[in-house]
Amino acid sequence: MPRHKAAIAVLAALVVAGCTTDKPASTTPSTASATSAQGSGTGEQSKFFVQADFDAQLAMRSETPQGPSDKPWEQAIAPQMTGTATYKKDGPYHLCFSNAAVNNPWRQVGWKTMQAEVGLHKEIGKFTALDAEGKDDKQISDIAELQAKGCDALIVSPNTTATLTPAVTAACGKVPVIVFDRGVETDCPVTFIKPIGGYAFGADAAEFLVEKVPAGGKVLALRILPGVDVLETRWSAAKVVFDRSQSQVVGVEFTDGDAAKTKSIVSDYLQRYGKIDGVWMDSGATAVAAIEAFEDAGVPVPPINGEDQQDFLQKWKDAGLTAVAPTYPTYQWRTPIIAALKILKGEEVPKLWNLPQPKVTGENLSTYLKPNMPPLHYALCGCEDLPGYPETWGGKKS
Repeated sequence: MPRHKAAIAVLAALVVAGCTTDKPASTTPSTASATSAQGSGTGEQSKFFVQADFDAQLAMRSETPQGPSDKPWEQAIAPQMTGTATYKKDGPYHLCFSNAAVNNPWRQVGWKTMQAEVGLHKEIGKFTALDAEGKDDKQISDIAELQAKGCDALIVSPNTTATLTPAVTAACGKVPVIVFDRGVETDCPVTFIKPIGGYAFGADAAEFLVEKVPAGGKVLALRILPGVDVLETRWSAAKVVFDRSQSQVVGVEFTDGDAAKTKSIVSDYLQRYGKIDGVWMDSGATAVAAIEAFEDAGVPVPPINGEDQQDFLQKWKDAGLTAVAPTYPTYQWRTPIIAALKILKGEEVPKLWNLPQPKVTGENLSTYLKPNMPPLHYALCGCEDLPGYPETWGGKKS
């Protein structure tokens, strides 16, 4: 999540990207232990890079999560459980949710998924949600307003980290708080829920390219914007991987999440170098535009990464691409509701609830591609078993 108010100005541009943000395990960016190598065109390491968080996230990718094998939104990686007996009470329960925004496709898919999860639980007597519309000051007011509504538990997806921390801290003294997706700089919430994180996303994509691109091959890195921590951690992880490889990163360009600009950048690099052997992206929303630039130039599409957005998955299948899609699963929107009910029933929950973060590969592409879903749907919604699917998510029945 963005850490400073200055980051609020860039959030609107992320609407096109459909991306969200996550809080690294350590809240203090550091360059002291970052990779010192410059690599080929990768530049300086990001100030957001934290070696311990990088190592921890990459290690989590190979750990077996605990929980139901068919319900990844209920699983947890290496959980350290915390007791909740002090919050136990009888239902029905009034759950409240302070949402940062629904200003991009990722958040829209997640919000629909959360509402459907609420509908599964008869013990939820009332569900009150307020949308902060991407504004810190409104979310601070929303959190205060919700505390006055008699909430039994408060779920928060913070708009930014530092600015929302005092409001969340104050709420912790009055009601059990569950934070997810984006974090805050306090450990007072009963649980913090998130997938593994940005380092894992960036490394998954870079490792794939290093494997598929010939030694010395030219890689173009496409980023959305600087200064947004989840995007910075995605790139900083990729930089570590590229710096350790024989890949030649010929450019690191910002696209602003704009499809036309993405196509223009790729076209310029094709004219400049004649051939690009791989494309790394910190978000997959404009991956189709990048692919079309190669097609328009009449040259093969090289190995590329996107995300679990349906338009990219469909293009991948139709064009027979060499591709991978790291994810930041929208099924995480189910978990806070499940966590809130566990807490109110006095059941243990993980203090830090790390959810699995799968990647879409050529081997499992058919599992995630849903032809009847809209182009901006995110495949890892975990919503297929929820009431109203697929119509509620904009899809059509088979």
